[in-house]
Amino acid sequence: MSSRVTSHWAAISLAAIIMGCSADTAQGKKKEALSDRTDVAVSGGSRSYERTRMVEDQIVARGIKDDRVLDAMRTVPRHEFVPDSWKDRAYADYPLSIGWDQTISQPYIVAFMTEALRVHAGQKVLEVGTGSGYQAAILAKMGVKVYSVEIVKPLGKAAKELLERLGYDVSTRIGDGYDGWPQESPFDGIIVTAAPKKVPPPLAKQLKEGGRLVIPLGGGWQDLKVFRKVNGALVVEGTLPVAFVPMTGKALTPSRPLLRQGYPPSQGYGSNLRFVQ
Repeated sequence: MSSRVTSHWAAISLAAIIMGCSADTAQGKKKEALSDRTDVAVSGGSRSYERTRMVEDQIVARGIKDDRVLDAMRTVPRHEFVPDSWKDRAYADYPLSIGWDQTISQPYIVAFMTEALRVHAGQKVLEVGTGSGYQAAILAKMGVKVYSVEIVKPLGKAAKELLERLGYDVSTRIGDGYDGWPQESPFDGIIVTAAPKKVPPPLAKQLKEGGRLVIPLGGGWQDLKVFRKVNGALVVEGTLPVAFVPMTGKALTPSRPLLRQGYPPSQGYGSNLRFVQ
């Protein structure tokens, strides 16, 4: 929306900042590439070539290795989750505004947070902040049972309808994510896409022993923390500098006003997360 980083997580962060079935025949590869590029030009096309480039250039190159995450990112049509005015930039390397002072996260951060959860098909994950529905769709594509809460009613309603139309099995509701979803707890993982100053106690309580909580904490520039629940306590496993929109509702204090964020670099500063170069 600071702690010391282990060498493993420091390597991931450094890699993020520095950046740095095959066809049977050459003819087959050429036809496949041409077909994918045609998708981009056709209205309503799958745009699979753009997704492939997004995964290779923005995600794999920055150290994400989980094949399940990479396959989901290659498959879920990100352009369906952005407003018409931003569809041409859907696969760009930065977040985009989706209205109501909210954004769809930068592809790399979606992949990073998903991999950090370390969840498997059939496990339960709580998402706090449905937003566009894209993060929920990625998890659902991996076979995860997703329960997603959104505090902005029109945004939550639109995401629910879109997820249903695209065939993603996600349970959604409108409400304050600070309270989690106690009726469906405990969860194998919890992912939070807005930043409170500290971990909401209900979320810590609803996380299963051994489960992971991925959450940005702080104001302005924050730390994306990865916690694991060990013997009932949250233990930090890693961190990454980010800048998410603040968590609203019960988490929002009078001294912490809403930030008007959510525009790509060409429109000035503002995003729900760090632009990772």
